[in-house]
Amino acid sequence: MQINNLFELGWTHFFQAQRDFDLLTSQWPFRVVAVQRSLIECVGLDKQGQPQSLTLPTYFWRHEPPEAYPTVGDWLLVDAKLQPVHLLSRKSLIKRRSAGKTSVIQLIAANLDTLFIVTSCNAEFNLNRIERYLSLAAEAAIDCIFVLTKADLCPDVSPFTHALSANYPTLPVEIVNATDPSSLKRLEKWIDAGQTVALLGSSGVGKSTIVNGLKGSAQQTTAPARVSDNKGRHTTTSRSLHRLPGGGLLLDTPGMRELQIADSEGGIQSTFSEIDQLAAQCRFKNCQHHSEPDCAVAKAIKSGEIEPRRLENYRKLLTEQMRNNQSLAQRRRHDRALGRFYKHAQKSARQFKSKE
Repeated sequence: MQINNLFELGWTHFFQAQRDFDLLTSQWPFRVVAVQRSLIECVGLDKQGQPQSLTLPTYFWRHEPPEAYPTVGDWLLVDAKLQPVHLLSRKSLIKRRSAGKTSVIQLIAANLDTLFIVTSCNAEFNLNRIERYLSLAAEAAIDCIFVLTKADLCPDVSPFTHALSANYPTLPVEIVNATDPSSLKRLEKWIDAGQTVALLGSSGVGKSTIVNGLKGSAQQTTAPARVSDNKGRHTTTSRSLHRLPGGGLLLDTPGMRELQIADSEGGIQSTFSEIDQLAAQCRFKNCQHHSEPDCAVAKAIKSGEIEPRRLENYRKLLTEQMRNNQSLAQRRRHDRALGRFYKHAQKSARQFKSKE
């Protein structure tokens, strides 16, 4: 990734304000553009102001909690030896609870300006899944754009556009054929120079094809969805940040069949704001919106103002959020205790060494 200045990588006053004036000539900012299992790839300018790529081992953060690990989109300060010394505060962060039985936070991307929520004009389209993405974005205060793909394979896209506009009338919808570069031109207006945009969606919806089309190259591996059920195949296996020819940065993410929500109560309430507002009008503060008398939410459902599906998904996400937060709280207590143990062991080792 060739750059001429940090602005092209998304550097702003928000990050500049975090730098120590006395260390400007001994620490340099690098942006994380890819994260593998054991390596972190970064791009920045060296002390001579020349573009440079770094590959850092992840062992620098092995005793840190998951939230303190660098993720794609983060900014790191490195010293003259090209060692990381500080992770700058993030202006936005998308995260989830990791898949499986372990209660661990998994970071998806940091410092995003806009999120392309990518979904197909076929059986993959799912409003409940879309609301999960919207809740994550709302919690991080990231603007969202709906991107409907595979329009060329759909004889009538109106059911999909109507479903989105009916539920989210204020959010833009772009309809594209990801394999046609001219069709992707309409997405460029949402990616200004220095802006970071991430694509989030299931496998097979065309995220990597969109990246290739906007970059004008086939760097991201692609594969067609299964004909039998329109389910996608995993082709992107890790998150990566790409600079576009016209400016701006595009982040491709692996398809996520399981997106467990955690630490996103505010985002859920924002995504379902009409239910939250009506709930305040219910007779009982702890109204569950089932059969309680004078329930404003139940009245809205009966009148057709709110879809029963939205209330059901709202309850589901809040329940999941509460359950996952409880599990994460236990895990965080364990991690903090383990971190204190490591620090104590390291301190004892240094003291023992100094006495020799």
